[in-house]
Amino acid sequence: MATPNTRRRRPGRPAGSSDTRDRILASARELFARNGIRNTSIRAVAAAAGVDSALVHHYFGTKETLFAAAVHIPIDPMEVIGPLRAVPVEELGYRLPSMLLPLWDSEIGAGFIATLRSILAGSETNLFRSFIQDVIAVEVGTRVDNPAGSGIIRIQYVASQLVGV
Repeated sequence: MATPNTRRRRPGRPAGSSDTRDRILASARELFARNGIRNTSIRAVAAAAGVDSALVHHYFGTKETLFAAAVHIPIDPMEVIGPLRAVPVEELGYRLPSMLLPLWDSEIGAGFIATLRSILAGSETNLFRSFIQDVIAVEVGTRVDNPAGSGIIRIQYVASQLVGV
């Protein structure tokens, strides 16, 4: 039997401010920079942040969306890269810039370019390198890997031209 002074815990979020989302993002930044996107799992991010992996999925959905949030990219990279799967290889050189240039000229694009440039100028260059190698190269690099072994170099070159480095 409960004593009169015992309070029942109410369901829902505990009282006080929650820094859970910020802890998840900080852990993600650290792990993405250290291990790369491909070698960082949602579970590893959750463990480093001291939360359950379901909570990471609740806040961010996919690993790519988590990465975008961790480096302050205002769009989901797969929204841009995903449609390239259907583009014939011969048209990639034309279609990629024609897809990205309208984005660059938008309000979102200005923030995106500023974020990428600050990443490249700062201490988070490993995050950008990881993004190029683990996301873009996986999606597009194998399609342009001719001669064999040149796909990643081609992707890095195109990325440097598009970002303006």
